[in-house]
Amino acid sequence: MTIQAIHHLFMASAGVTTDTRNLTKDGLFFALKGANFNGNEFAIHALNEGCAYAVVDEPQKSDDARIILVDDVLLTLQNLAHYHRMQFNIPIIGITGSNGKTTSKELTGAVLSKKFNTLITAGNLNNHLGVPFTLLKLNEEHQLAIIEMGANKPGDIKELVEIASPTHGIITNIGAAHIEGFGSIEGVIKTKGEMYDFISAHEGTLFYHAADPVLTTILPEDVVLYSFGKKDADVNGELIAQNPFVSFQWNTKTYQSPILETHLVGRYNFTNFLLAAAVGNYFDVDPVLINEAITTYIPTNNRSQITKTERNTLIVDCYNANATSMKAALESLVEMEGQEKVFILGDMRELGPISIEEHKKIVEFIRTNNLNAFLVGEEMGKVANEIPHFKSWNELVKDSQFLAITNSLVLIKGSRGIRLEEVLPYL
Repeated sequence: MTIQAIHHLFMASAGVTTDTRNLTKDGLFFALKGANFNGNEFAIHALNEGCAYAVVDEPQKSDDARIILVDDVLLTLQNLAHYHRMQFNIPIIGITGSNGKTTSKELTGAVLSKKFNTLITAGNLNNHLGVPFTLLKLNEEHQLAIIEMGANKPGDIKELVEIASPTHGIITNIGAAHIEGFGSIEGVIKTKGEMYDFISAHEGTLFYHAADPVLTTILPEDVVLYSFGKKDADVNGELIAQNPFVSFQWNTKTYQSPILETHLVGRYNFTNFLLAAAVGNYFDVDPVLINEAITTYIPTNNRSQITKTERNTLIVDCYNANATSMKAALESLVEMEGQEKVFILGDMRELGPISIEEHKKIVEFIRTNNLNAFLVGEEMGKVANEIPHFKSWNELVKDSQFLAITNSLVLIKGSRGIRLEEVLPYL
């Protein structure tokens, strides 16, 4: 069956479904395979539970006419998403980067939604499945889409841009993330740069941080460029304060914003704010609405969240961590005004051969700045030396010094697998 024919069935269905635990009546079931599951084994069950069709890549014992046999279910799903996306002549903004892509996506989405009906990637559904699922939600009411794209290994961004065909592109930054999968920082640069390669080949538009030496070095020449973050950029600004939330101003050649009080912490988020303002300005969103979107945005999902307890103020940033984001978070908290500061830091995972070196840098920063820190995880334990170290969060919450933390500004940051969010009730 052709993709066009499958798309016709999709448009008449209740949408795509891949999980038999959460089936959609009259949906189109795609029998995906994984390391520990095979959706082909549940195709008949999906039909019996009300799905309109089942797309499989293994022959079924049933001769039910609603079973569609293809060579590769995943590839068919991706091709369907691409075909569906190509039915819409609207701006599609692709966003990737080592750090900040989800927050940048949400901020930019908040700004653009003030003027346009905007489809935005939900959460961090940014991989080979999340991108197709998002694109398949496009409908005739949407005027614009923001598609987040993540990468763990070489070629990931190339695969995703070919599915999404973005007209506009953003790389937030390039740093030491997922080195285990990429092999080196050069591998990260090459893979993230696949966003620029696609936009260049299709004569699109790139938004870029003009003060980032890595991004400016790899910029293609034959695209429309829109810059932010430098004096002569299209959009610039000034970080006013961090106490602990970021206050800033942004400006163009013809506009100067008032001081904006935000709900995000960290100097690194100042750049994310400028990006959102730049994209909004490019798409002619009223500056007053840009400011409103930025000042009312509140982070969720343990990303730069501020939580106040009876005893402390917590900066919760334990959804993810890599060498670049950890250093940025530490530097920002050191700069912040106010209370005593405590740093609860977990392992930075997936750093591969540079793991020990990067964890040593964090410990050296702690020593150099005489920070009050608690380290959690196996990798931190290899370099902790005299700094208090715990194998897991369970051990940390039994420590008397940890339990005595009061009247402090506490940064809680580590890779998701360390589960530092579990310590929150103890602070």
